[in-house]
Amino acid sequence: MPWRLTAKQALAELTRGALSARDLVAASLARVEAHDGALRSFVTTCPERALAEAEASDARVRAGSARRPLEGLPFAVKDVTDTEGVRTTYGSLPFRDHVPARDELCVARLRAAGAILIGKTNTPEFGFGPRSFNRIQGSTANPHDLALSAGGSSGGSAAAVAAGLVPIAQGTDFGGSVRTPAAFCGVVGLRPTPGLIPSASKALAWNALSTHGVIARDADDAALALSVMAGFDRRDPLSRPGPVEFEGTVGDLRIGASPDLGAAPVSGEVRRRFQSALDDIAKCFARVEWASPDCAGGREAFAALRGAMVRRQFRALVAEHRAELTPQLLWNFDRGEALSADDLLAAEEARSRIHASFMGFFDHHDALVIPSASVMPFSNDQEEVLEIDGEALASRIDYLAITFLISLVGLPSISVPYWGDGALPFGLQIVAPPWREDLLLALARRLEREQGFAHRWPAGLARE
Repeated sequence: MPWRLTAKQALAELTRGALSARDLVAASLARVEAHDGALRSFVTTCPERALAEAEASDARVRAGSARRPLEGLPFAVKDVTDTEGVRTTYGSLPFRDHVPARDELCVARLRAAGAILIGKTNTPEFGFGPRSFNRIQGSTANPHDLALSAGGSSGGSAAAVAAGLVPIAQGTDFGGSVRTPAAFCGVVGLRPTPGLIPSASKALAWNALSTHGVIARDADDAALALSVMAGFDRRDPLSRPGPVEFEGTVGDLRIGASPDLGAAPVSGEVRRRFQSALDDIAKCFARVEWASPDCAGGREAFAALRGAMVRRQFRALVAEHRAELTPQLLWNFDRGEALSADDLLAAEEARSRIHASFMGFFDHHDALVIPSASVMPFSNDQEEVLEIDGEALASRIDYLAITFLISLVGLPSISVPYWGDGALPFGLQIVAPPWREDLLLALARRLEREQGFAHRWPAGLARE
């Protein structure tokens, strides 16, 4: 069954001639056909184009051309990211028929490496919302329990990878949009240092809150996809020249651990699962201690910066199409309306102070481990996360604090699945200093191989 192969395994089978690109793409499309009616992980698929590209890939290999790094590998792209010639709706009714003229840079790099686009994965409107719901496709279900949410906002990508519809998928992460769905669906979700995966199309070129990311079933596949998407581009001022290396191993590390960063609301069940995960981490690493940077004021700072950015980006759309837009997008937009210049500078001041605290933390620790989500997967009918364990949240985005506090200071992080004694996955978030994706991936590999922090096939979807 080709759909069960990891990306690296599939590429090895292609190289030795046991599979063709057409075989692999056809298996992926068949898996979509069989299961996506229930999952709703895709908004748009492009089967004819994908099969044609697979046949062209097979033909160029037969003709003696060198294999590209991802030659013949199926992949998916979140429906907020532009794809040339393939409908890209952004999860928004005004864009229901929108077809971009060019690929976003990270997509162009994946395709240039030989990967074959299967389709566009589901997302809340412009990526704003706790579940991957929009008025075009509906809500993406969790492959481990179809009554539950796959999370937001890269939930379509996470569900598609978890269920074997594609081996790798692109996502985007502003406040936790790669890491939360990865946690809910039991896959690996990597948010890199802003600029590692460059963007040539950002209206706010110095925006370090949002970045492209990777979703895969294991750390090796995440590294493989990242190696193709990453690399310098002078159009992105955050992009970093120099070689990109994601291989390696780790020995003993100094690990700091916190269930909440001293500032994030987190459920009792998440705290229990986190403690269980720490017990298993301690079997690999002797130096694990409770420790956290000082994140006081971070929730308010992130909310102010996010509100200002959303208002600036969507002011024309809201003016023309407000009645067609979702409450989640409008709430974020309206938050930006009342902000002053002093509010923004105060947020930047708090951000600077928190960043300094993180850098001081990394003087004494190699990595930080925290939960990847504040709650466990919730009902797929639930529109918002407004309370945790009966306690009302101060803001409708505060359920994301455990991830957006990391976004706020521009650090790389990875979510890896942990099971313990539960039927649902729990996401462990590992945070490293800037540009240390190699450390994150090496640590994830070790936990995966030695302690079983790894993808499991969803019950009922493991066989055709």
